[in-house]
Amino acid sequence: MLQSFLLVFIGLLPVVNPPGSALLFLAMTRRASRSQRAVLARQVATYAFFIMITSLFIGAYVLQFFGISVPVMRVAGGLVLALSGWRVLDAPRMQAETAPVPKAEDAGELAGMAFYPLTMPLTAGPGTVAVAVALGTGGSSESDLPIAMMLGAMFGGLVATLAISALVYVCYRFSDRIQDALGESGSDALGRLFAFILICLGIQILWTGFTDLWLSLPRQ
Repeated sequence: MLQSFLLVFIGLLPVVNPPGSALLFLAMTRRASRSQRAVLARQVATYAFFIMITSLFIGAYVLQFFGISVPVMRVAGGLVLALSGWRVLDAPRMQAETAPVPKAEDAGELAGMAFYPLTMPLTAGPGTVAVAVALGTGGSSESDLPIAMMLGAMFGGLVATLAISALVYVCYRFSDRIQDALGESGSDALGRLFAFILICLGIQILWTGFTDLWLSLPRQ
């Protein structure tokens, strides 16, 4: 159980990267109030947990059922990630004196962002799914283990995903402290900087998937 916990936790934590993703979360929810960000943080952490646990235990079977390869998933996820970053980078700057009080329609729009793009692809994107599928596939090959050890390995993976989801919630929940420290102009500049980094990450994931697809082509 401990070995499975460390394997999943250490494998997924750098990919999910809750502290770095929290800054991108802040940039994409600049119009939200503090209470709305708290609700979004809880929703994103919940969705991310289900994505990670599903990818870990049955992700390989789901991709196989739909005939989707991991490189294709990376290409599609990279495109979505880059487009999400571009929308944040190209968004009009909000002035402090004209910042509106969140309205009912704004709350509905923010709630609709909880899964896309805040959870998928920002938090638990194609990289997270690919790593979780690889970890789950490696664990499922040990079919000769006793039942107790297999259950312990599954429980360790479950606890690891819960721990990462808790880190996501804490980092996202208190991401607005960065805005308080930097001010309106500083947080706007930092948000656009990390939006550009988000575009670069999307292109990097897309390029990795494209390279895998290119290398899989038959050679003459």
